[in-house]
Amino acid sequence: MLMRTDPFRELDRLTQQFLNTTGTWSRPTPMPLDAYRAGEEYVICFDLPGVDPQAIDIDVERNMLTVKAERRPRQEGEDVRWELTERPLGVFSRQVMLSDTLDPSGITADYDCGVLTLKIPVAEKAKPRKITISHSGNPKQLQA
Repeated sequence: MLMRTDPFRELDRLTQQFLNTTGTWSRPTPMPLDAYRAGEEYVICFDLPGVDPQAIDIDVERNMLTVKAERRPRQEGEDVRWELTERPLGVFSRQVMLSDTLDPSGITADYDCGVLTLKIPVAEKAKPRKITISHSGNPKQLQA
């Protein structure tokens, strides 16, 4: 069997342990996200594997969207001895500035398989619209 090793991954893990880079409420760790537009709404997906949905907090103030989550250590019995822990624990946070073209009052949130998905509708004022041209008066007839 072939095994693939990555020495930089191990170095990164050791550096994180040494510097204690787990997130705290005063200095949270950022969480990865994807953002895209799908039709008439924007979709933002946050990776939060292993986070209890009750530990996720979503706030919108003016146009600033803030997502905070906390991954707590599992509570095991006294007879458990951890052999390896690589998954980060602590507080994770991300802020996203929403443009004026979005409607923050219509945000919906769904948490499935460790992914928090927010859907933000496009504001009515930002949707393209067709403007009709009115014509007043009688058109002049051309004389030849």
